[in-house]
Amino acid sequence: MNQTHRRNARLDRLALIGVPALWLTLFVLVPFVIVVRLSLSESAIAMPPFEPVFDLSAGLAAFAEALGQLDFDKYVFLTTDPLYLESYLSSIRIAGLSTVLVLAIGYPLAYAMARAPRRLQPLLVTAVVLPFWTSFLIRIYAWMGILARDGYMNQALIGLGVISEPIELLSTDSAVMIGIVYSYLPFMVLPLYASLEKMDETLLEAAADLGCPPWQAFWRITVPLSLPGVVAGCLLVFIPAVGEFVIPDLLGGSDTLMIGKTLWTEFFANRDWPVASAVAVVLLVALLVPIGIYQNVQARQLEASR
Repeated sequence: MNQTHRRNARLDRLALIGVPALWLTLFVLVPFVIVVRLSLSESAIAMPPFEPVFDLSAGLAAFAEALGQLDFDKYVFLTTDPLYLESYLSSIRIAGLSTVLVLAIGYPLAYAMARAPRRLQPLLVTAVVLPFWTSFLIRIYAWMGILARDGYMNQALIGLGVISEPIELLSTDSAVMIGIVYSYLPFMVLPLYASLEKMDETLLEAAADLGCPPWQAFWRITVPLSLPGVVAGCLLVFIPAVGEFVIPDLLGGSDTLMIGKTLWTEFFANRDWPVASAVAVVLLVALLVPIGIYQNVQARQLEASR
């Protein structure tokens, strides 16, 4: 009986670890290795437009020889052309500002949802995710109509007396940030709502009984307890926003520089797949930094709470 129980426990642990490991291997590690291999290839006028460095069918000896002759000229090329550095920095700036705006809008919304009556909360969650029931492209095209020179936004501002003549909203960085804020708002609201909804309200009652003003209780109790949701929401917004392509392509102008547009240009216009793969690898490695910092902070907090 004990042996059967131990065997079942081992199988449970194996499944618990093995399934996520298999998922990450198939859908993260293997694609990443393929992209890295492509970034080390040589550009060619052919189909596909590259010559692979590694030929696994030639055996281990040929693989070891190719490994010794590797060069990283595509990565060196990224440092010589200022276009790529400007694309990375512009992407980080636009994604960072958009993330701050999404947090500023999403926190009050998530707080109101968490404090709403229980019977209304499922309805509010559905309302937040409702835009996802329509196509992402259709929603972005709708914003093109709203932000156009003769669109609804300019008409509303003129009607309210804020401006006297239409202003250029479309094809600007501001339009890109509006599109990102609108598209990624649920990714901020849902983790924040999950964090705030499970908060123990008796802590706020105890603070009130001890004479703590509501704003101080919010700052000292609610905000610290919701930090995991804040960090998770910021990562869920910032990481995909950095590599966003559709929104800057449709709402941004020719001066809007984001790494997603640069990546698309290298892949499909210039057909330089090795350079495009090197751009993607550098972007992925750069995005691993905030994730690593978050995991490190979480591990320290978990260790301190024990």
